[in-house]
Amino acid sequence: MSKEQRAQVNAMLRQPRPDGPQSVEAMRAGFKAMMAQMAVPDGLRTARTTLGDRPALSVEPGDETRPGTRIGTILYFHGGGWVFGSPETALSLTGNLVARTGFRAYSLDYRLAPEHPFPAAIEDALSAYRALLDSGEDPSTIAFAGDSAGGGLSVTTCLAARDAGLPMPAAIVAFSPGLDATRTGESMDTKAGVDPFFTREGLGHTGAMYLAGADPHQPMLSPAVLADLTGFPPMLLQAGTNEVLLDDSTRMAARARAAAVDVILDITADVPHVFQAFAGALDEADQALDRAALFLTQHVHLPDTAATSAR
Repeated sequence: MSKEQRAQVNAMLRQPRPDGPQSVEAMRAGFKAMMAQMAVPDGLRTARTTLGDRPALSVEPGDETRPGTRIGTILYFHGGGWVFGSPETALSLTGNLVARTGFRAYSLDYRLAPEHPFPAAIEDALSAYRALLDSGEDPSTIAFAGDSAGGGLSVTTCLAARDAGLPMPAAIVAFSPGLDATRTGESMDTKAGVDPFFTREGLGHTGAMYLAGADPHQPMLSPAVLADLTGFPPMLLQAGTNEVLLDDSTRMAARARAAAVDVILDITADVPHVFQAFAGALDEADQALDRAALFLTQHVHLPDTAATSAR
């Protein structure tokens, strides 16, 4: 661990910001500028594509794979409070998972609030998963992953898939997921001021755009406190102790355990929301990404390519 690294990240996130609620355009521009500073692994191959009814960014390892080789697929959902962010702002996270696993990823450009409030993002994510299945991909080769709001989508998309009668993906990886629109976790108060990124007021501002008047007391908005997780795939939840959303992960882990779901709750001390984005600048970020990659390679089933090609 490096106290100096953590102090530098904390100072960056505590840089002065405009007072009062920002416009949607200002939030989107500010987030894009911040995430552009994050390191992306060299040698990745990226291309714009379409998945379901939405644009997506395909991210593949730099090494060419032999034709016909089957590799794992990560369906990635970016963060941004359901209001800002894009596949490009999440490229440091997606790219690091791809580089560490050798899997390919599709990072979905789902619709954003306030133009497209709940449940538009979930509908887009489900459509993307359905498109992968319709293309012939085995669900055992697919994992959902996401950060912040996208981490929440990795869970709620599983709920939607189960409700639609679709098979579950092989695994879920969620970085600092947003899993409780009721904001009733104790960390919302105990970590106030400790969190360099979020405040209850700020979360309420973007949350209201996504909810658009919907009752937050429903599983698709607050799965950490209301969802039935029966039949869910193995889950890895990673969070830092310096975030108000910490208890979204701790309560989701408890709920998964009660439903007999394999779950790993991975908490790192003295790091902020989605600290994994600071790979290359924060040792804890690289270590957490290594653990996430190991989890994915353990749970995503890869058919024997030699046997497949011999058929």
